[in-house]
Amino acid sequence: MNNYLEKTRMLDYGNKAVQELIQGRGWASMDTFNKIREIYNFVRDEIKFGYNTDDNIPASKVLADGYGQCNTKGTLFMAILRAVGVPCRMHGFTINKELQFGAMTGIIYRLAPKSIIHSWVEILYEGKWFNLEGFILDQKYLSSLQKKFDNCQGSFCGYGVAVEDFKNPHIEWNGNDTYIQKEGINNDFGVFDNPDRFFLEHSQQLSPIKKVIFRYVGRQLMNRNVEKIRNF
Repeated sequence: MNNYLEKTRMLDYGNKAVQELIQGRGWASMDTFNKIREIYNFVRDEIKFGYNTDDNIPASKVLADGYGQCNTKGTLFMAILRAVGVPCRMHGFTINKELQFGAMTGIIYRLAPKSIIHSWVEILYEGKWFNLEGFILDQKYLSSLQKKFDNCQGSFCGYGVAVEDFKNPHIEWNGNDTYIQKEGINNDFGVFDNPDRFFLEHSQQLSPIKKVIFRYVGRQLMNRNVEKIRNF
């Protein structure tokens, strides 16, 4: 069980800012259910949906950025959970890039690989592993997206969403699995003790030139699109 609680380079929960956050919110003194729910809601809604410089940045950098996507928000979520004694691991996948259409547009979308590295967090609670993916999109962004596509009934794929029920996605945690991009998964890599190991074995399939374009141009355009939707 210790391997699901250990600190790593990416899960740097000994970082001063991470520890101050935990102390300020009083998470360590809560019962396990409320620890998970409060931390989940914090990562979902107070860390905005957006694109960081890389997937393998540490939790403290995600916290400092104040935004993230599936992989980076997952790293921060795991770090805080482990800091307060909640065992967790990472489950790695790829998703079809169509899921990102709308957040990615134009040449950036065309340059993106067909399959994009994705992950969710699995927590051990009351002897059972739960899949938590619904923290990726903040409520304001998702609500604005639902408003933008108000006529959509049933399934939806795009703008960072891939769900069967767009109006009522399973994003609230009350001792259950949560999902927001699951329907876009096209490959399963299995579970990993920590994100460090996952990203050592798997990375976005981009050439060096494309990596530079995405880091310095693409993600800024994507973040701009996301912010426009959030303020719709």
